[in-house]
Amino acid sequence: MLMSLDGRIVTTNWQMSKDGRAEYEATGASFNADAWMCGRVTMAAFAKGDGAFSGHHHPAIQKIDYLAPGKHASFAIAIDAAGKLNWQTNEIGGDHVVAVLTEKVSTDYLAALQSHEVSYLFAGRDEIDLSFLLDKLASKLQIKTLLLEGGGNINGSMLRAGLIDELSILVAPITDGSSGTPTLFDTLEAAPIGARWKLRATERRSDDIIWLRYSASSPV
Repeated sequence: MLMSLDGRIVTTNWQMSKDGRAEYEATGASFNADAWMCGRVTMAAFAKGDGAFSGHHHPAIQKIDYLAPGKHASFAIAIDAAGKLNWQTNEIGGDHVVAVLTEKVSTDYLAALQSHEVSYLFAGRDEIDLSFLLDKLASKLQIKTLLLEGGGNINGSMLRAGLIDELSILVAPITDGSSGTPTLFDTLEAAPIGARWKLRATERRSDDIIWLRYSASSPV
């Protein structure tokens, strides 16, 4: 993740060089990950917006996982519990889109996803079970390394569930000072009590960005 010195992650108005902004993708690529994952708000920028879905009525579709035909080497995982993202494509930069849904989505929405060959997985009845989801991603899509690249809400949910095993943070030499904008982790509940991180490496990158890498360590 790329964040300011005060933990903000909305980079739009930051004064950074072209090389500095390129560090995010460059460090992400160094992990050779099988997939990356974001929440609905972040993914709306890649879909045709989001909102209450309204589409044509289709015959009932069984609510089971759907994997689009074809071979896919890498994946963009979109957390979308209620099925609000309006997908018009099934790939982002060559990564196959996989929607993560709950069983409360309509069958019309499932039909729309299938019409665009967007894969989808169910990960709960009314809310997403993140641990269950990670098991599915490993077993059904053979995903071994997953980059979490979402906003504060999904990051906070993953942290609270104890499902992050490494933090890779690019700290920009920016003091944001914005009020009410997302931070690296936004959660109403505390992370696991006593959770700590072990510093693995630090590196100075372009534009005075510092790359920090932490591994999960045992609670103290």
